Amino acid sequence: MAEIRAFAGIRPRADMVTKVASPPYDVMNADEAKAMARGNDASFLHVIRAEIDFEENVDPHSDEVYRKGAENLQAFLKSGILIRDSTPNLYIYQQIMGSHRQRGLVAGASVAEYEQGIIKKHELTRKDKEDDRTRHIDTLNAHTGPVMMTYRARPEIDRLIDGICAASAPVYDFTAPDGIQHRLWVIDDQQQLISLKSLFQAVPALYIADGHHRSAAAARVAALRKERNPNHTGQEPYNYFLGVLFPHDQLQILGYYRAVRDLNGLDKNAFLRRMAEKFDVALTDIPAPPVPHQFGMYLDGQWYRLTAKEGTFPADDPVLSLDVSILQENLLRPVLDIESPRTDPRLDFIGGIRGTKELERRCQTDMRVAFALYPTTVEQLMTIADNDATMPPKSTWFEPKLYSGVVVHSLE
Repeated sequence: MAEIRAFAGIRPRADMVTKVASPPYDVMNADEAKAMARGNDASFLHVIRAEIDFEENVDPHSDEVYRKGAENLQAFLKSGILIRDSTPNLYIYQQIMGSHRQRGLVAGASVAEYEQGIIKKHELTRKDKEDDRTRHIDTLNAHTGPVMMTYRARPEIDRLIDGICAASAPVYDFTAPDGIQHRLWVIDDQQQLISLKSLFQAVPALYIADGHHRSAAAARVAALRKERNPNHTGQEPYNYFLGVLFPHDQLQILGYYRAVRDLNGLDKNAFLRRMAEKFDVALTDIPAPPVPHQFGMYLDGQWYRLTAKEGTFPADDPVLSLDVSILQENLLRPVLDIESPRTDPRLDFIGGIRGTKELERRCQTDMRVAFALYPTTVEQLMTIADNDATMPPKSTWFEPKLYSGVVVHSLE
C-alpha cells in the first residue's frame, strides 16, 4: 500500500505566486540563479539558492548560506509573502507544456515506505549531493523542493482528481517565463481527503521519477530528528516528505543526449568503420531517432542514423536493453574509451529539452561528435525499479520540471 498524508502547506499568497515560484535548484548554476532573481526579492531562489545573496566567492555549502536560506524562508512567512494553510490538505498540481498536460497529487510521502522499498528507486545517489540536501532540509526545517513520483495509473484516482479540478477553480493559474502553465487546487474537503487516501492504499508501489537526492536526504533528516526526539511516535511531520504523485501515463520523458570531445585518436573514416561493427550506419536529414534502438549522430556537419544490430544487447535485460546502455556498451566504451560516463570529462550530457540544434552547436564549438537518443519510457523505469536495479547515469530527462515554492512542507 502507498500511504499519503495531508499536511498544512506553506505557499505563496495568490497575488505573489508568479514572483515566488521558481525552477528547481538543480537546473541552474549560481550565476544563472542570481540573474533570474535579479530585481525580485520575493523569488524562492533566495530560499533554495541563498548563495545568490552573497558575494560570488562564497562557498554555497557554508553554514552561513544554509542559515541565510532559513532566514529568507522565515522572512517570507513573516511578511505574508508566504502563508501557512490552517488545515491539513492535499493539493493538485497541474502543468501544461504545449499539448502535454500532467496532473499530480501533492502529498506527504512516507519515509518508512521509502526505507521499506514501497517507494522505489532507480538511481544511485552521490554523498556530496545528499549531504547538501540533508543540511538544507535540516537547517530550513522544511522540504522546499518536491520529489516527482509516479505510480501505475488507476482510473478511479484519475476520475476523482479530474472531478475535483472540474468542480472548482484553481487557487493559482499562471504561466512561467518558459511558457509552461502551472495550476494548483487545494483539497480541504474531508470526504475527498479520505477517498484519496483510501484509493492510494490500493496502490502497491510509488516510484521516484526525479528527486533521488531529495528523498534520500529526507530519510536522513528523519533519522536525525528521531534521534533527537525522545518522544518520537512516527507521526511527526519529519516522517514524511514532499512528493507530487503522477500517474505513469501522464509523465513525459525526453531523450538525454550525449556529446564527446574527440574521437579517441581515430580519424573520421576509422571511427565510422569501428562503429559499423555494431550499428547499421546511414546518412539522414532527420536528427531525432524515430524508434528505440536507433540513434541520431552528428559528425562533421552531417547527421547519421545508427541502428543497433541484432545481438548487440540482451533484449530481456531491463538495464542493458536501454538505449543509453546500448550506446555506452557498443560505442562510447569500446570505440571512444569512455569507461565511466559519470566522471569522464570528455563526455557531456545535454537534456532533450534543448533539442538537436544544441548538439549541432556544441559540435561547432567544443565537441566533436554528438548523439541523440530515443527517450527512456516510464514503463522501463518502473520495471528497473521493480527489479531493484539501477539505471545508468543521465537516463531520463523529465519535462516539465516541478517548480519550487508552489507548496512547501514544513517539518514543524
